[in-house]
Amino acid sequence: MSSSSSSPKHPATNPQWRLATQLLHNAPNRTIHGETSEAIFLTSGFVYDSAEQAAATFEGTVEHYQYARYGSPTVDTLQERLCLLEGAEACLTMSSGMGAISCALLSQVKSGDRVVAAKALFGSTHWLMTNLLPSYGVETVLVDGLDENAWKAALSIPTKAVLIETPSNPMLDILDIGVIAGYAHKAGAVLMVDNVFATPVGQRPLALGADVVIYSCTKHLDGQGRALGGAVLGSRQWITDVLRPFVRNTGNSLSPFNAWVMLKGLETLDLRARTMAQNALQVAQALKAMDGVKNVRYPGLPDHPQAELARKQMRDGGSLIAFEVVNGQEGAFACMNSFSIIAISNNLGDARSLATHPATTTHKKISPEERAELGIHDGVIRLSVGLEDPIDLIEELKQATDTALAL
Repeated sequence: MSSSSSSPKHPATNPQWRLATQLLHNAPNRTIHGETSEAIFLTSGFVYDSAEQAAATFEGTVEHYQYARYGSPTVDTLQERLCLLEGAEACLTMSSGMGAISCALLSQVKSGDRVVAAKALFGSTHWLMTNLLPSYGVETVLVDGLDENAWKAALSIPTKAVLIETPSNPMLDILDIGVIAGYAHKAGAVLMVDNVFATPVGQRPLALGADVVIYSCTKHLDGQGRALGGAVLGSRQWITDVLRPFVRNTGNSLSPFNAWVMLKGLETLDLRARTMAQNALQVAQALKAMDGVKNVRYPGLPDHPQAELARKQMRDGGSLIAFEVVNGQEGAFACMNSFSIIAISNNLGDARSLATHPATTTHKKISPEERAELGIHDGVIRLSVGLEDPIDLIEELKQATDTALAL
């Protein structure tokens, strides 16, 4: 076997390429061996040509990989491709989605600072806001994310960071990114958007006024339930001056292997996201006609409370549906236990359809009163629609919701 010592021709990075092309060809970072698929650099450290080069690397006057916790060619390729996909100047990846959210917040605030967030948050994010940050002396305020007057009042006071999910987990509220950005910036705050439900191919928060975008790469970006990862994107200055020192010195890093898995997932992200959204719309329409279903929330339906805003901000309705069955938790459990295609799992964004009961899983630690206020009733099921034939899913859901109705 022989290999060429000259560098192979790299496909040029071109922002004018269409989305599907960018997902396959942008930021290749190809080695001298000319591999088609990105290489995995499974190494914890890197070798220097001399002691002088090592010293200059740590001083910052020479560019050279130092340590896998600080970066690697595989991780850099993922970060570059996410930047191009998101339209961001810079990106840092972490070990999980919650690692990304916690790093983004903790790097931005200190004792005495103030953070405002929408009430509709993933359970672990809610814990950060109501337990961890206050324990560090950070004031936190939760507001109704759909109430513009609440944002106006909360952000009439200087604030360091604002955090929202849109669509929210699990009830799929659609928050107006542009309006919230306006109030946040007047308060001196950095607006952070958890965009995991919409995906970077379905919604572009930076273009709508956000400063920072956060992902659990574990979800749609991988898309096949294989690996954990998280990403934070924003301006080069904020990533370099605020986020990077915190991440490097606290050690929340993404492994090269997981980065490579995410790169493979990105290649099919647009295809998967489009098909899953088409399937979800068909399933949501069918759910509305089922006798055992009390309520269906899907951003692509015309009766969604923020349907007009969803059409403005999102490419489509996404792959998540929230629906409520009759007979409360007993009905929800009976419905889910009768599934054969749909798996019971608190993950989402997978090629396979997944369902969870938020009140007893992802949002269990939120008080019953808060869950009720957010519409997370005991009969609510969050459904992540996959790539199965939607007719099979509809037939299964009809049988399952009939089971809940028969109790």
